[in-house]
Amino acid sequence: MIKAEVIIDNTAWIKKIKNISQLFNRILKNFPKKYSKKNEKTILTVLLSNNSKIKILNKTFRKKNKPTDILSFPIKKKINKKFFYLGDIIISYEFMNRPKEINIAEFKKKVAKIFIHGFLHLKGFDHKKNKDFNLMQKEELNLYNLVKNKI
Repeated sequence: MIKAEVIIDNTAWIKKIKNISQLFNRILKNFPKKYSKKNEKTILTVLLSNNSKIKILNKTFRKKNKPTDILSFPIKKKINKKFFYLGDIIISYEFMNRPKEINIAEFKKKVAKIFIHGFLHLKGFDHKKNKDFNLMQKEELNLYNLVKNKI
């Protein structure tokens, strides 16, 4: 079982999606079992933030002085016999809310897609090489197809 702990530091998220924590956990609930550790609860943190805060993190950790849509920080640490901490995902509201007149259904789709992307980074996927990009893109699409009717 995989569970997301959601932290919201930008109230615009709450205005756009009610029960946003449930959205992430519904998505995770529908992921294939291959992403869970047997007999362990896998936990990850999702920080719902904004451009200014994600820019600071991007500069600090990636040496890129600009905002980005998402950052993923794999930790992969066993906490005890029953819990495994996968890592942290930070998502920028401004990137998700483009264009400004985006409706709630489309906003949720964008959030789900970028969350899947970040989750795959936590699981070790990357897209630096074309081969890796294609593999990650295929897995993103597979996961999105599993969850798109649940968001």
